[in-house]
Amino acid sequence: MARQIPHTDVLITLMGSPHTSDQVTTALRLTQALLDRGATVQVWTCGYATLLTQRSLGPQKPRNLADWNQEYPSTSALIEDLLTTYEGRLHWYGCRFCSDDRGAVDHLPQVVLRPPAGYAANVAAADKTLHLGGI
Repeated sequence: MARQIPHTDVLITLMGSPHTSDQVTTALRLTQALLDRGATVQVWTCGYATLLTQRSLGPQKPRNLADWNQEYPSTSALIEDLLTTYEGRLHWYGCRFCSDDRGAVDHLPQVVLRPPAGYAANVAAADKTLHLGGI
């Protein structure tokens, strides 16, 4: 039985190589701003963006040589915090094909992997769809 996609106000599609620009920061800030305003949001990751929710990233990024004593959360930790804080209003999906192709097999437990053909159902379940990045 196929998993029901909840209706949301916005679907943010995050594609491609997430660290070549500020698109991850933009997507996470936009997601939080929408949630803070009461919206319901789903995020679909595709391509290398599927690596953002790997548990192997741990709670912090590697140390910054310019600021050795400062700790910065990993993308996985930031996303997990959003999913916990906005439980029931934020839904995170990853493309199963892209994830498997890149060896991204240990996602946060809240992340739902779906086949690429399932993307159309996510789009249909959202009032608006925003696309960030490219493959």
